[in-house]
Amino acid sequence: MRSRLIFVALGVGAAALAGYFLYFRIISFGPANNKLQVTTSFYPLYFFTSQIAGDRAVVYNVTPAGAEPHDYEPTPQDIARIEDSKLLVLNGGKFEAWGDKMKDSLNGQSTIVITVGEALVNPEVSGDNSLIHDPHVWLDPILAKREAETIAQELEQIDPDNASYYDGNLRELESKLDDLDAKFQQGLSSCQKKDIITSHAAFAYLAREYGLRQVAISGFSPDEEPSAQQLVKVADFAKSNNVDYIFFESLVSPKLSETIAREAGVKTMVLNPLEGLTDAEIAQGKNYFTEMENNLTNLKLALQCN
Repeated sequence: MRSRLIFVALGVGAAALAGYFLYFRIISFGPANNKLQVTTSFYPLYFFTSQIAGDRAVVYNVTPAGAEPHDYEPTPQDIARIEDSKLLVLNGGKFEAWGDKMKDSLNGQSTIVITVGEALVNPEVSGDNSLIHDPHVWLDPILAKREAETIAQELEQIDPDNASYYDGNLRELESKLDDLDAKFQQGLSSCQKKDIITSHAAFAYLAREYGLRQVAISGFSPDEEPSAQQLVKVADFAKSNNVDYIFFESLVSPKLSETIAREAGVKTMVLNPLEGLTDAEIAQGKNYFTEMENNLTNLKLALQCN
């Protein structure tokens, strides 16, 4: 009799625990007020999606504020939120290390996955004749528009009752991106210099769009360690081409940029790849547009633009 009571008690406890976790999952991850739930992989996609979705959807961001998205791995809580979302927005182009695995795990489930930058990635030939796929397309406002259009199209298909609302918000976002492009075109049209040395190879699309030349200290991931030979090569380039500033970014240690700057006798300055914002930056009201305009200000100073 005693063993039976223990068995029943354990069964009741397990059921209660399962019920608690089910309740917690519904409360924590279920759509607020039955709104469409969308999850994005990192900040720029979160910003674009939030601007388009407005108050008709709840948009979550997988990569937390201040984290470097190249290396971030979703937590079990992140995965549960993704599974409870109607839409997962990825950049693609191998930017999210976990993206392909997540797409495979969601195959056959109700969550729709879109990779808004995949078709925009332009392969480039590296020094060893291999094709390198740069995923940082959002730094070109023209390509950012195309990412936003893909997001809006999917939202309109998923939620056709609010299609005109999403389309209107897209038009407003596109207008702002057009204005941003015009500012870059005008601001960088008459510069004394064209070479930018960056902490990692994130600015090829921006450089191509506005007639600049990027020289990167490390590869597409900011954690990629350059060789001593590469550091010397970049420092020599800075000296021989009269580069005044070495650019670093806010989410990554400026150590490499500072090392080359000291070697070349030049200064350092921030050029933000917009892979994420810190809590402090968000609290200050900073966003994609404010940081892109800060990038333009710094580029104009470094390149001696009129």
